[in-house]
Amino acid sequence: MEQDDPAEALTELRERRLGALELLQAAAGSGLAAYAVWALLLQPGFRRVPLRLQVPYVGASARQVEHVLSLLRGRPGKTVDLGSGDGRIVLAAHRCGLRPAVGYELNPWLVALARLHAWRAGCARSVCYHREDLWKVSLRDCRNVSVFLAPSVLPLLEDKLRAELPAGARVVSGRFPLPTWQPVAMLGEGLDRVWAYEVPGGQQAGEAASSQLPLDQAAPGPTSASVPGTPVSQAG
Repeated sequence: MEQDDPAEALTELRERRLGALELLQAAAGSGLAAYAVWALLLQPGFRRVPLRLQVPYVGASARQVEHVLSLLRGRPGKTVDLGSGDGRIVLAAHRCGLRPAVGYELNPWLVALARLHAWRAGCARSVCYHREDLWKVSLRDCRNVSVFLAPSVLPLLEDKLRAELPAGARVVSGRFPLPTWQPVAMLGEGLDRVWAYEVPGGQQAGEAASSQLPLDQAAPGPTSASVPGTPVSQAG
């Protein structure tokens, strides 16, 4: 009995047309693979969070990180990234002098990845990543806050920020603006745009910082009607 030639078998496989059943099986296999990645990497952090507060992870782009730092650079006090993902914003903030820089992320896999990035950058002892639910984190000692969250949770986030942040603190929101707050500055276009907000209170430091950042792309303040309705991101 002759053995099959591996080269001929490979050629036949490449030239073979998949039938409807085989296409269905391939699609199902791909779907299962995608679900497996979701369950392993993303879902663990969400099991403790109500469905309406869950925000899928989408990493910030290099341009988005650059814009966040431009709106926070030079400000004193604690800087935090809520939903810090793989930690890129926290690490970049530390490098540009925003210290201490802290990230809060519920997903343990992303926290581990963020710590790995910090270790590889030689900053493992300089930045902090905590596995915590951002809705349970106290912001009363924070001066600078970065958020890349879905529009569906931003109204609730406004309430938390308003209740906990000290006067003069600055909030930078990426991809989507806060629904009712009026920005003091904005940078970028499209999904790379970020908005800066000041917590009112009349502190000179906060007012001075905002005066250095004019609304170079002046537009009417965002309203809840102008916020896109499709959740996209949580990052950092």
